[in-house]
Order: sequence, then structure tokens, then C-alpha cells
Amino acid sequence: MKIAFIGTYPPRKCGIGTFTNNLVKAIHANTENNRIADTAMVVAINENGSQYEYPEEVKHIIRQNHQRDYVHAAKVINYSDTEVCILEHEFGIFGGDDGVFILPLIHRLEIPLIVTFHTVLKDPTYTQRSIVREIGKKAARIVVMSRRAVDFLEEIYEIPKEKIALIEHGVPEFEQISREVAKEKHGLKNRKVLLTFGLLSRNKGIETVLNALPPVVKKHPDLLYVVLGATHPSVYKISGDEYRNYLKRLVKNLNLGKNVFFNNDFVSEAKLFEYLTASDIYITPYLSEAQITSGTLSYAVGAGCAVVSTPYWHAQELLDNNRGRLFSFKNSEELSNILLELLGDDTAMETLRNNAFEYGKKIRWPKIGKQYLYVAEYVLDNWEKETEPRKLSIDVSLMPSYNLSHIKRLTDDTGIVQHAKYGIPNLKEGYCMDDNSRALIMTLMAWRRNKDKEALSLMPIYLSFIHYMQRENGNFRNFLSFNRQFLDEYGTEDSFGRTIWALGYLVRFAPNDAFKQIGREIFLNSVPHFDHIETIRGAANTTIGISYYLKDSQNDEGMVNALKKLCDKLTQAYYDTSSDDWQWFENQMTYDNAILPLALFTAYEVTGVEEYFDIAMKTTRFLESVVFRSEFLIPVGNQGWYHRGEKVPEFDQQSIDVMAMILLYYQVFQITKEKSYIDKMFTSYLWFLGENSLRLPLFDHETMGCCDGLESQGINRNQGAESTLAYWISHLTVLAAQEKEHILENI
Repeated sequence: MKIAFIGTYPPRKCGIGTFTNNLVKAIHANTENNRIADTAMVVAINENGSQYEYPEEVKHIIRQNHQRDYVHAAKVINYSDTEVCILEHEFGIFGGDDGVFILPLIHRLEIPLIVTFHTVLKDPTYTQRSIVREIGKKAARIVVMSRRAVDFLEEIYEIPKEKIALIEHGVPEFEQISREVAKEKHGLKNRKVLLTFGLLSRNKGIETVLNALPPVVKKHPDLLYVVLGATHPSVYKISGDEYRNYLKRLVKNLNLGKNVFFNNDFVSEAKLFEYLTASDIYITPYLSEAQITSGTLSYAVGAGCAVVSTPYWHAQELLDNNRGRLFSFKNSEELSNILLELLGDDTAMETLRNNAFEYGKKIRWPKIGKQYLYVAEYVLDNWEKETEPRKLSIDVSLMPSYNLSHIKRLTDDTGIVQHAKYGIPNLKEGYCMDDNSRALIMTLMAWRRNKDKEALSLMPIYLSFIHYMQRENGNFRNFLSFNRQFLDEYGTEDSFGRTIWALGYLVRFAPNDAFKQIGREIFLNSVPHFDHIETIRGAANTTIGISYYLKDSQNDEGMVNALKKLCDKLTQAYYDTSSDDWQWFENQMTYDNAILPLALFTAYEVTGVEEYFDIAMKTTRFLESVVFRSEFLIPVGNQGWYHRGEKVPEFDQQSIDVMAMILLYYQVFQITKEKSYIDKMFTSYLWFLGENSLRLPLFDHETMGCCDGLESQGINRNQGAESTLAYWISHLTVLAAQEKEHILENI
């Protein structure tokens, strides 16, 4: 049998990668194959921008935040000679919210799936619970490493117990050496050694041990506490060695400079085993009980260490029956007493070591590999292939690859240029606030979706433009010439509203605090002008921005009142105009029509006012009856608009109308959880790719831009900012919807 494995993999420095590699080797050891590549085909997960020299068994790579990679990986596995797939699951190693990108992959697999859960949460978020349940439906078997994880899966996630297998965390087999030899090899001779190892982060609780040491050191001045392990890569990217530096300051303050040693290497397993053998006591001082599996603890028990630990879930099980000692979370005094007791009683320590070592014999990797192989063989023999795989609304394989090259082409150090001649920026037309606001939204979406550094680098350009265009009274100009001359005193209410939308979205989803604070400042400076908005599209765009702002600042009653005043303009327009056969806000349908019900849906989401929802649903259905006159989307054309009682103009169709429909359907789906809106959203998106009145694609795969409109004689080949941004906002919205499709469709 050949098995496909999905997970991180060495040389990437990651605990899951080490586990996956050990499991591959352990299963291979139970076969007659000569090469690991004959036993395993590994699909490795790479974090953004990283490249590794993988061994030959790695046949495919998934970039963590690229959704299309997951879909393609399913095809690679399906077309390979593998018969079973084993997925190593940890929320943080896959892309999307809580790693949701893995769902489209597993739902496309045509071979049986076994999933190892490395984390099973007692109090999951809505998304986390939904992801685990979806995996539970698809998997033929789920493997966990503790009894408590079995109970959680059954009670919290409602996964049938017969689907769950308990296989403990494996530990390596190493050549035994004496404690004295190991100490001498690492310069620890004549020292009483305490050890903690693992990737360093604040939840490790190292400070608990440091605060426990002074009374212990007083009685045992030869004691040395070794903290072994590099800072966790994800932590290092955000805060560097801040935690390690904090610990070093604590060591200095406690006068422990001669009794604590930090080794920040990512050590090999062989070297790790030598440190474990050299240690007199191994300590895991984690701060929370919510750790269902600890590979470091398993290694320590497997090496026959005397272990002292806080009572997190895995420790409670693994250290039972006198295989270790437990102390309360953050209780340095209790830890001091246990250390003093054990260091003064060689017999007690030796008992702990012997008990741990005997248990460790049962969880050596070859034995664990044999258990996995048995599960794989059983699953293969008893698996019934789905006759009709569940049909997904969104086919990511139809979508162009994410690429901002045309956005970058249109952007200079001032902002994004309004127009283009074909694919070339038309500098004569300068810049406008509408497009730079859309560009800010798009880059924020791209950062949320892909953690794209190019999008992050563009963000300050668009935000700086918005800041530059704000007047002292808080209102905004709209147009700026290429030589940076203001071309108007004030912009339109549409332009104002779109800017507020972008700023509200920034406050809600800022990539860092500096961006959030300047966004909030610009937003709040503009608030006095909310009361002066008269047009319904100005009110709608502003409403959407306020709604995003309120999701970040929920207790701002003044902002809630401002939102409701703007919604009153929309609802009153509906009451003044609508009839049984005309469920709309005006006597004509013009441009950006879907923004109007979208605004009421977003307001409903933050206020719960049912009136907003009712009117939004009625007007959405009416809008659908107008624009879905065929099997594809036909937005209201700009040639005369659609006046009440007259014919609907088919051309010129504009990208922003399509974008608005996509945003509307995504919002309705999130509120109602009805899958039909995902179908309609993707149908609307396909307008860009040729499912339209002329059967011509507007997205240009060569330039990665979008043509400006669909005219009766063909396509407007110019690729300005408005249309290109409309496409990429739509593209990213569809990807966000695909992320939620698996989670919400069965609710």
C-alpha cells in the first residue's frame, strides 16, 4: 500500500512536520519497501514565501494561503498511485480562517481519508467547530492521541465514536547512553540539570519555573535549568525574541545568571535525546489545561525522564500511575517544593524514571507506525466510495490565479490612476478618491486572504491618498491631477460614502495598529458630514462603512444612531416608491444597484432591526428578477438606465454592478446560510469570465486587468482602475465565500 500524507515536513522547522516525518518512517519500517518514496507520497504545506529542499518522497507543495493550491493538490493525489490519504491536522498550518482551506481539498479526494487531530478544543469557535465536524463527515477514521480527545470529539463535535481511533504520540528509538556520558558530552558534568524544550512562546510558562528556582538554587547551587529550543517561527515574525528577552531580564533580576542557560537552537532528535538523558528532571510548565497533545511530553516519557508538569490534559493522562508529578498552573511555590523533594530523594526520582521508561516502550515509533498501518489497511478494505460526490457551488479551478500586476501597473507613489488606454495607465486623467478607496478595500481583502506582502506594501499608498484628500472640515475632495493639483473642492456623496466604506473596513480589518489608528482618525473626522448626506447611494455606501466600524467598536451608541438615520433614508425611499410590481427605492434602476439592499443587510447584521432585513430581501428579489432574465447575469445597462414601466437596457454593462451583486449575495448567504445565494454569487462572478450577453470574457489573462465594460458592439478594451478593482474585489469575495461554503451549507 502507498499512502499520501498531507502536512508540514522537514526541513521546515515545525512540530507537525517532525511528527509527519516520523510517522512516514514508522509506517515504512513496517513494510518491505526499499525506498520511503515507495511507501509514501508527501504533500507538504509551505508558509508564504518559503522554499525548502525536500526529500524525494515530497511530490507536491501547497502554499499555505493559496486556495487554488489545495484544489490542485486533491487532483495530484487522485491521479497518483496512492490508496489512502493521511492528513495531519492543526488549525494554524492551513490557510484561511482557522485553516478552512483544507476543506475543499478533502472533499475532492477520491481515496479514503484518515485524519490525525493534533488539537481538539474544548471551547471551539463557531468556525473551528464547523471545520472539525466537516472533517468528521469526510474522514473514514479520525486518530487522536488521548482519551480526553476521544470524549471531546464525541460530545462537543458529535463525531461517532466508532470513527475514532486512539493512537498515542510516538517517540523515537535511540541508542541508550548513561546520564553521566550525556552530561559530559554537553558540558553539564557535576550539575543537577532541569530541562524544558520546545519552540518558545508565551504560553510555555517558563517564568513559572524561573520564579520557583531561587529557594532550590539556595540548597542546590550546582543546579542548571536548560531552556532548549528556538522561538516559534510564527511568534518570531510578529514579536521577535521579545519573550526570550523578557525571560533573560527575569533571570537577571532573580540573580540566576549561573543557573539558567538558554539554547535557542532547533535541535535534531538525536541531540534532543542526549539532553533528555542528561536531565535530572524534565519540566513542562504550560499555562493552560487546554493542551490535548504534547509531543515534548511524550518524548520526555519515552526517554525515561523524571517529569514534573502542570496538569494540562495530556499530562494528566500520560503522567498517571506515578509516571510523573503535577503542580498547579503558575504555582511557582508548589513547583519549588516538588523540585526540592525530588532532588533530595534519588529513590523517588528513579521510580519516576523507571515507570516512564517502561511506558515509553509501548509508544516507540515502529509500534505506532504499525497501528497506523493497520488502520489504513482496515479503512481501505471497508471504505465505500461516494457514488456522487457533493457538488460545490464554487469551482476555484475556473478562476484565474491571484495576481496584482495590473493593479501595480496602475499605481504610483501618489495613488492608483483612474483610467487606462488598453492595459497602459492613462496619466492624463489623474486620480480619484473612488478608486483609491476601492484599492484600499481590495488590498485589505488580499492581505486577509493571502497574507500577500505586495498588497500590504500598496496599502499605505492608498491610505495616504485618502488622508491627503481629506479637507480640514473632514470632508473629502475626489479628483487629483497627475501633477497633484486638486480638481474639485468637494467630491460627490458617492465618493464620500465609498471612502467611509474603505475606512470602516480598515478599522475592522487593519493589518496592524498603526493603520487602524490613522484609519479611525480619518473616519471620525468625517462623522459631522454624515447628517448632510441626501442621496441614497451616498447613504448606502456610508452605511456599509459604519457597519464595519461598529463591528470593531460595538458600544458606540452615537455611531449606531448615525447608522439608523442613514438607513431611514433608504427605508423611506423604498416606502415612497415601491408598489406590488415595483419593489425598489427609486423609479429607475441606474448604477451600483445592489449596493442599496446590501447596505440594509449590513445594517441589519449589526443592529438586528428586522425592517432592514425585510426591505433588503424584497428589493434583492426584485433586482434578481431584472438582472437574471437569462441563465447568466445581465446587469442594468448604462444606455438610458431602466425606468419604471420601460424596457431594461442591456448595454453598456459595467463591472461595478457585477461586483455589487457578488457582494450582495455573499452578505445574504452569511445572514441566511442558504446555499442558493452562493450559486447566484458564482454565476454573477462568471460574468467576468465570459458568461454574459456577448459570451466574451472581460478579464484579461495577459495583463491581469479587467476591461471597462460590455458594449453592444463588443468589449471596451480599456482596463482602468474601477473595472480592475471591481474584478479583484469580486475574485477575493468568491474565495472568501468558498471558504465558508463547506462550513455553512448544512446549517
